[in-house]
Amino acid sequence: MDKEEIKKWEEAGKYGYKIMQFARKTAKKDLLLVELAEKVEKEIEKLKVKSAFPINLSINEIAAHCSPQIGDEEICSRLLKIDLGVSVDGYLSDTASSLDFSDTEENKNLIKASEEALKKAIVSFKKDVSFSQIGKTIQETINSYGFASVRNLSGHQIQRYEIHAGHNIPNYESGNNNIIEDGIYAVEPFATTGVGIVQDGKESGIYMLINNKPIRDSFSRKILEYVEEEFKTIPFSKRWIIKKFGNKANLALKLLERNENLKHFKQLVEQTKKPVSHSEHTLLFSDGKAKVLTLDED
Repeated sequence: MDKEEIKKWEEAGKYGYKIMQFARKTAKKDLLLVELAEKVEKEIEKLKVKSAFPINLSINEIAAHCSPQIGDEEICSRLLKIDLGVSVDGYLSDTASSLDFSDTEENKNLIKASEEALKKAIVSFKKDVSFSQIGKTIQETINSYGFASVRNLSGHQIQRYEIHAGHNIPNYESGNNNIIEDGIYAVEPFATTGVGIVQDGKESGIYMLINNKPIRDSFSRKILEYVEEEFKTIPFSKRWIIKKFGNKANLALKLLERNENLKHFKQLVEQTKKPVSHSEHTLLFSDGKAKVLTLDED
């Protein structure tokens, strides 16, 4: 990784931090989630950068992949997870934070558990440490609060234009004894009062290009060309496509999904419908040291 690449990763992290601070300040009880999403997106535009993926605003038992769509009436409430990222020329950041609008001790402790697990996981990124050792640190920290770590969600390596790439960072002692290599990683513990397993829920409205093979429908082809040019392999929101192309894009997106051009992500819901907290940072791991990119250096 050369100096120019590192600079781009650092910029993406710096902007990700700024946008997360803005999102946390802007999120108010009873504010429509779609309004919060649009305010955050406008702030990203002001910085002259792009979203690394559609902002996830997931409440309570929905752990991830909940992004508000046009007409959604869900509001900021209960245990809200904000998961967002910034793209600087395809160099991506990924960061998440949880807010408690219920003001309960349980939710406060859930947030503390995932935050402390994240801090300890980052500290444990050292030379000759295995993926399983990182996962063990996360799991033991969350268990110490009396909660379960969500085992079938994980952190991940990040590469240019690829938010989930290469290695996964487990949230439990996985048995993967491979040593962590240099690279960009998103570390993201999830804590829950439930059993620590998520399952597919409703459609999220989050899509990603997986194949540019031909499609017969001309309007669908137009949208496919736009997606290739505008997003490449970065996830995007159905809401963005509807705003640009109108409601007739609904059918085109379905056709593109059916033709296996696009992947449509499902919401990820805790199996026993119990609340989940989420904390995440992007870090650069090099020469046995971890540098957190989505934190303020000052």
